[in-house]
Amino acid sequence: MAIGDVYAAEDCPDIYYVDTGMYDVPEYGSVYVVDAERPALVDSGIGTEYERILDAMDEVGIAPEELEVIALTHIHLDHAGGAGRLAEACPNATVYVHEIGTRHLVDPERIWEGTKGAVGDQIAFYTEPKPVPEERIVGMSDGDEIDLGDHALEVVHAPGHASHQVVFYDPAIDGVFTADAAGIYTPSTDEVHVTSPPVNFDRKQALEDIETIRELDPETLLYGHFGSAPTDDRLDEYAAKLDAWVADVAAKRAELGDDDAVAEYFVETVETPAVWSDRKANAEVAMNVRGVLVALDRAE
Repeated sequence: MAIGDVYAAEDCPDIYYVDTGMYDVPEYGSVYVVDAERPALVDSGIGTEYERILDAMDEVGIAPEELEVIALTHIHLDHAGGAGRLAEACPNATVYVHEIGTRHLVDPERIWEGTKGAVGDQIAFYTEPKPVPEERIVGMSDGDEIDLGDHALEVVHAPGHASHQVVFYDPAIDGVFTADAAGIYTPSTDEVHVTSPPVNFDRKQALEDIETIRELDPETLLYGHFGSAPTDDRLDEYAAKLDAWVADVAAKRAELGDDDAVAEYFVETVETPAVWSDRKANAEVAMNVRGVLVALDRAE
């Protein structure tokens, strides 16, 4: 697997994904191309790599003017940062996002500033998002459906990672586009990793989101990070890891009494995939620690 490569999702006809090279590492950022009667993208990447997404569309055989849908799972910039640039390049595409997030696409300044605080020095990999014209945005809510002709994206609210997060169920492939609700998957290690970033991570709701996906009973999980995999027992694995992760961070905070020391401890001890750079891996762990600490403070 390499940055820029395009893959056919296994056992999912018409579904492809591109390794966007997010954070300059492979196996972290994926954007999906749905070669449906109404062609669609699921998510838009970080913004810096939007041309790779256009190249992926070209490889699948979809011209920019043929794209009809850009469906965003949530407005975190690693999923929505490229929406404005892709909307500009694809003049006939409508951008779909949870109704909570519509104003942040029209005026992305607040989400841009919030991202700087959440990702720290990883902001160097980002580019400031371009606005999406309001008339080209459709706000979604739980239970809605995006009709793609021979496919559909059924909208399921999954707010444990962020209040504006949804997952999409496509009955034609019996698959769920999981956003961050099912964790982070690395194909090279066949492992699921936790994601608990500030400021909206909610352990209880995140576990409920996993149960929501389980109730959909999909054959395939299509991860925003990264790629597709059979569901198998991966939801159970992720629920157990997420629960243990929050407990471990809480216990270490009680032991050390210093949040910086807590983050440093986990950066030094958590095993991360070799395919990620040390810079990305360390930043990922530190960000996930901060998210749990913020959630613990909020609970108090």
